[in-house]
Amino acid sequence: MATLTEITPAQAHPRLAALTVVDVRTPGEYAAGHVPGALNIPLDKLDQALPALRTAAARGELLIVCASGNRSGKACESLAAAGIPAATLVGGTSAWAAAGHEVQRPEGAPARAPWAMDRQVRFTAGGLVLAGLLVDLALPGTRWVSAAVGAGLVFSAVTNTCAMGNLLSRLPHNRPRPGQTPDLATTLAALTDPR
Repeated sequence: MATLTEITPAQAHPRLAALTVVDVRTPGEYAAGHVPGALNIPLDKLDQALPALRTAAARGELLIVCASGNRSGKACESLAAAGIPAATLVGGTSAWAAAGHEVQRPEGAPARAPWAMDRQVRFTAGGLVLAGLLVDLALPGTRWVSAAVGAGLVFSAVTNTCAMGNLLSRLPHNRPRPGQTPDLATTLAALTDPR
């Protein structure tokens, strides 16, 4: 397995104009604030974007960003498997903002971002486990719902996939209002534009 290339916010900031920045968070997270100039390609759409990303990588360095660096690391692994070199932003947009760098928001975007996807998954999984155990007091046998959620979390960790995250990313609060972020076709066209 190839070594993951990492760039810190301090390293990325002076080079920002020379980098093609791709944010792999949900459109709702992206609309709430992103690295200036970042293009949004949600992680679940990455495979569709491979040809455009290959074209962009041929012109210059790709920097992949998410909230904390977890999803961008996974995206970089997928890109490396497809022969596309890319680096991940250490600490993601959280570290970028904490370093005092500008965060861009589309006009009319919510001031408060939806929770990061990993936080939404932890909350939902924990809620389902707790509900299964509490309901089991009145309806014996429902604790198996909790067991199924636990098994799903183990499967998620072993396979490095997250079905619950994929489902949660489709909820309305994880989608921007119309016009807040470009659609995928517009983003892919921007990636292949020679500038």
